[in-house]
Amino acid sequence: MVSTSRLAKVRARLDLPTVRRASGLLEGRHRSIYSGHGQDFDEMAEYRFGDDVSDIDWKASASYGLPVIRRFVRDSNLAMVIAVDTGRNMAATAPDGGPKTEIAMFAAEVVCFLARSRGDTVALVAGDEERLVQVPARGGTEHIETMLRRAEGMLSLDAPASDLNRVLDRVLTWFNRRSLVVLITDEARPSAEHELALKRLRTRHEVIVIQVGDAVPTMFGDEPIDDVDVHLEIPEYMRSHKALAAEARTVAERRREDVRTLLRRQGVQGVVATSEDQLIDALIDLLRRQRRVRH
Repeated sequence: MVSTSRLAKVRARLDLPTVRRASGLLEGRHRSIYSGHGQDFDEMAEYRFGDDVSDIDWKASASYGLPVIRRFVRDSNLAMVIAVDTGRNMAATAPDGGPKTEIAMFAAEVVCFLARSRGDTVALVAGDEERLVQVPARGGTEHIETMLRRAEGMLSLDAPASDLNRVLDRVLTWFNRRSLVVLITDEARPSAEHELALKRLRTRHEVIVIQVGDAVPTMFGDEPIDDVDVHLEIPEYMRSHKALAAEARTVAERRREDVRTLLRRQGVQGVVATSEDQLIDALIDLLRRQRRVRH
C-alpha cells in the first residue's frame, strides 16, 4: 500500500480554493484555542484592515485615540485529537445508501489532511464498550496514515456497542494541553447520558462534533433491512405505508433536534454528514459558523 494513498485521495477530492478556505478557517481556530493560553505579549500596533477585531485593546485604544491591537507570539502548531466512536452503530447505513463507516472515515481523512497541510500534530482516541485505542499526537503523513488505518479496522458490524463516555473520558484524562477535539459519532449522539462528559471536555478543549447521519428504514422500499443493535425486521408493506414513513421522519428529526439543543447548551458546534460530498461543504460551514461566534 502506498503510504500517501488516503491523503492523496482526499487531496484529489478537494479543489485548491476549498483547501485554502478550510485551512484559513482552521487558522481561526488556532487563534481561539490559544487565546490567553501559551501566548507571550509582543507589541501594541495600530489596527489595520483585515486584522481580527477581537484583538483590539479598547482601553489602550481610548488612550491612544485610535484603534490598536495587542500582538502575541503564539505557538505555531495545534494539537488535534480525532475522537472516533467505533460502536457497531457506526457501520450501519447512511442516508445515501452506503455504509456510515465510509463517511466517518472520510471525515477523519479530511480533518487530518487539513491538519497535515498546516503542520499540526494529530492524535487518535477510538473506542466502544469493549475496546479503547489511543495514538499519541505526532505529525507527518506516515503517522496519520497509520492512525487512520487503525481507526478503520475498528469499524464493523460485528463491533461491540457504542460507549461514547469512555472515549470522551479518555480524551479528558490523556490530554493536558489545550487541543482541538474532533468527535466523530452518529446523529443520535451525544445524548443526555453523555452531556456531563462533554461539558467537562469543553471546559478544557475546543470541541467540534461531526455526526454521521442514519438512514430512515422507510427509505429503501422492498430492500431487506435489520437493526444493528436489536434484531428488527420491518416488512416491506409496513415500510411503504405513507403514514409510517412520515412518522419515522418525524422521530428522526426530533432526535437530531435533541442533539442540536444539547450541543448549543454546551457551546459546541456540530454538523450532520449525510454523504461524503455533502460533508465537505458542511464542514466548511461549521468552521465558518464557529468563527462568527467567536467574533
